[in-house]
Amino acid sequence: MQEGTVIKSTGSWYQVLLDTETTINCRITGKFRLDGMKLTNPVAVGDRVKIILEDTEEQTGMIKKIMPRNNYVVRQSPRKKHHLHLLASNIDQAVVIVTMVEPLLKQGFIDRFLLMTEPHDIPCTIVFNKKDLYSGDDVEYYEALSYIYKDIGYNTMLVSSYDKESLIPLKELLKDKTTLISGQSGVGKSTLVNGIQPQLELRTGDLSDYTGKGMHTTTFAEMFPLDFGGYIIDTPGIKTLSFNNLEPMDVAHNFKEFFALSEHCKYADCTHRNEPKCAVKEAIEEGRMSDLRYHNYLLILNEIEDQNYWERHTNM
Repeated sequence: MQEGTVIKSTGSWYQVLLDTETTINCRITGKFRLDGMKLTNPVAVGDRVKIILEDTEEQTGMIKKIMPRNNYVVRQSPRKKHHLHLLASNIDQAVVIVTMVEPLLKQGFIDRFLLMTEPHDIPCTIVFNKKDLYSGDDVEYYEALSYIYKDIGYNTMLVSSYDKESLIPLKELLKDKTTLISGQSGVGKSTLVNGIQPQLELRTGDLSDYTGKGMHTTTFAEMFPLDFGGYIIDTPGIKTLSFNNLEPMDVAHNFKEFFALSEHCKYADCTHRNEPKCAVKEAIEEGRMSDLRYHNYLLILNEIEDQNYWERHTNM
């Protein structure tokens, strides 16, 4: 068997870059599970795998073993609500691309994305794109959000594909790291990546005239080398994020500023809603914490609890 890294997933086939620098198209054998959970794609871009060659002329093979993962990013499948979808594995950091305009920012998406990376201690940077389109009000809103996230330990950047100087800090962030890059459809992710490394020529698309939302241009996850060092894993544009794999306390523990204060709550299992002497609620009421984050936290908790128990325990 030979070892390599999965660099592209197309659903039924996986491109594996062998350590010998040969690329092989591979299928999978058997059923691979992630912590006992059902997966729509048992192999992720970034996985280290062992393969056997099946056809040396056609350069095809079979993935026989997935090596232990350092980490992974998983989301609820958008097509099969009882399954999970692996976005990537073995990454050093994540970058979520958002924008204030075209399409309008859904701030709750940022918190939902962070809920995918935080459980695995994956550093995440929030990149606000298309700054050239921002009005004065948009800039003020960006500055307020940037303060909120920097205050709790997340890095933020303000960039534009048309302002090469604004891309310099982003290139420095990506250098010599394996980075998952994601965002909602239409935020300009592919254009931004092309601005950093034009040779990639990722497909770009316009907003839908009917909905004002982004149209998918990235179909499958794929890993690309950067000529200044490092790799990016480009993922399909995400429309929504749900969490059938989490319990309410998982959410409470991974809104990290809430978790930091939770030791001062009266109850060890405080969910920061109706419990008495809750340190988080006191901080919200006193303006020491973001009520925007708290509002999104409550929405996620309600969604999780609205799912039936058997729906949330897909591995049972």
